[in-house]
Amino acid sequence: METRNQGLLIMLPLLYTNVCRRHSDWMRKSTAAMGSSLFMVLAPGTVAGLLPWLLTRWEAGHWWLPVRVLGGAVLAMGAVVLVHAFARFVAEGLGTPAPVAPTEHLVVGGLYRHVRNPMYVAVVAAIAGQGLLLARPILLAYALFAGAVMWAFATWYEEPKLLSTFGAEYERYRRAVPGWLPRARAWRG
Repeated sequence: METRNQGLLIMLPLLYTNVCRRHSDWMRKSTAAMGSSLFMVLAPGTVAGLLPWLLTRWEAGHWWLPVRVLGGAVLAMGAVVLVHAFARFVAEGLGTPAPVAPTEHLVVGGLYRHVRNPMYVAVVAAIAGQGLLLARPILLAYALFAGAVMWAFATWYEEPKLLSTFGAEYERYRRAVPGWLPRARAWRG
């Protein structure tokens, strides 16, 4: 009986440590998920949702139907890529895309193995897709402008920040994976 109690006393701290670690991981992922969700509504939601609505009130023009169908497909693909990219930040990076709550780990999995900036590519695609779907050239021009702003932010802020945070790991990733035009084969890093 006494050896059984001793075994239990030895196992309790190990069990407690394991439970605490799992709870801590769950809390970090939960916090990252909430932060990422909020950021997704505020940033891409504004850039790819609110501003296109303010520019067009989502009133459609009259373009050739196949162009509009293509626009709907591009919009849908942009939305899917955006959700996937945000989910990678939570699951792999344990953080958010927001500069005020960055990831703990460099995110290089999933679509990030094909392109370094899938969120920006997805947002531009969503805006351009709306432009085609709604037959509104103003949204195509806005997509170009938004893409240029995102390129500048990524080039002049994000890349230097990632290099200073993750060092050689980011540099190796940056050299292997293109920033804006996805590579066909996934980087194996």
